[in-house]
Amino acid sequence: MADETSQGHRAPRDAVYYLLAALVGAIAGAAGAGFHIAVEQAARWPVLLGGVFEGPALLAALSAVSAAMVVLSVALVRRFAPEAAGSGVQEIEGALEGLRPVRWQRILPVKFFGGVLALGSGLVAGREGPTIHMGASIAKAVSDAVGLGTRDMRGLLAAGGAAGLAAAFNAPLAAILFVIEETRRQFPYGFRTYSAVILCSAASAVVTELIGGTAPDMRLDAPEMPLVLLPAFAALGAVLGAVGVAFNRGLILALDGARAVGLKVSPYLVPLVVGAAIGPLLLLRPEATGGGETLAVALAGQSLPALTLLGIVVIRFVMTMASYSTGIPGGIFAPILALATAVGVLFGTLLGMVLPLPAAALAAFSVAAMGGLFSATVRAPLVGMVLVAELTGAYTLLLPVIFTCLFANLVAEALGGRPIYEVLLERTLRLSGQTPPPPDAPEDIGGWDQRARRE
Repeated sequence: MADETSQGHRAPRDAVYYLLAALVGAIAGAAGAGFHIAVEQAARWPVLLGGVFEGPALLAALSAVSAAMVVLSVALVRRFAPEAAGSGVQEIEGALEGLRPVRWQRILPVKFFGGVLALGSGLVAGREGPTIHMGASIAKAVSDAVGLGTRDMRGLLAAGGAAGLAAAFNAPLAAILFVIEETRRQFPYGFRTYSAVILCSAASAVVTELIGGTAPDMRLDAPEMPLVLLPAFAALGAVLGAVGVAFNRGLILALDGARAVGLKVSPYLVPLVVGAAIGPLLLLRPEATGGGETLAVALAGQSLPALTLLGIVVIRFVMTMASYSTGIPGGIFAPILALATAVGVLFGTLLGMVLPLPAAALAAFSVAAMGGLFSATVRAPLVGMVLVAELTGAYTLLLPVIFTCLFANLVAEALGGRPIYEVLLERTLRLSGQTPPPPDAPEDIGGWDQRARRE
């Protein structure tokens, strides 16, 4: 009788929680779609300058405007919400552990307007970081408004982050899996919180599709590859495992270097220099700018020389490090996918010099590479597999993608690589004087026990 009474009381509470999750998802979807539109409009300024200036004057104007946008973005972050710098995923993971605050009143405007300025300037950064952080902040605002308890608040916080990812890439399934795989130590697992994540992501996807359409964000037509090529995809995964470890270590080195410059000279020097460099590149080397979604799709359909592809790989790698080190509100998902595409096409081009490859093999390698590099850097191979499928619509390449993601993850582990957001969170906590959690903490720390399952 007591259990029946408990279940009777729980049902209305669960229904309210699910309604809150749907509300958060819908708002996050609208915010994510609005952010996407705003970034696209903000990125049109080079065209307007092209109608006024030409030659060296145009390059100088591009440099000045881009630098001003980057510096203003950093100023917003530093003045109002320092935790809004960078991706935001690590901040959400820290909040789920009770280690980082979610000051939604500050984060929402700073992440939105600072992100529009930064991404609109041409920096190599992705919109998924801001949308994830904004989605979680919306969840915190709703939680505060209704007075949710700590466990339910953290569950809704994770759901809001998933909704933000679903809005950024129109990939709700990958967003759900991201919470399961990436925040496995922090997420308060339970029937109610798990269902809320699914509902929140779905609601976000519905609103996003109503505003922006239903097509995959980075559609790539790639037919099924013969099974005999699976060893090649495994080899590609091994290469991407090494690239992923280098990417993570390079990102931390870039952040530390920019911080050292900021302490010795000015925190605005690196943003000023990087912004000034990005401006002319928008005209001279557009492949070195922006998140890279368009570049990722275009590379697979072009027959560029191997040396040109190598140059794109190097310049994308360097500009991603430089852009993220500025401290703007921007993510690394999209830059990782674009860099991975360049590596995949380069790998396929080199392989094609020694072996006959089927038609559209370069597209297949580029698709698989996206999942592989994501797995090596974020260390969430399941999310990488599903994210790539939802982004590109290349479901026929599931087996090659699995092989690539698996071997990329294995090689990254063998080389001592660690999940990038875990490392970023530890760095943030260390700089703020807090003690980072041990990296080998038990994975049921988030509450994966019998009581959580019943809830």
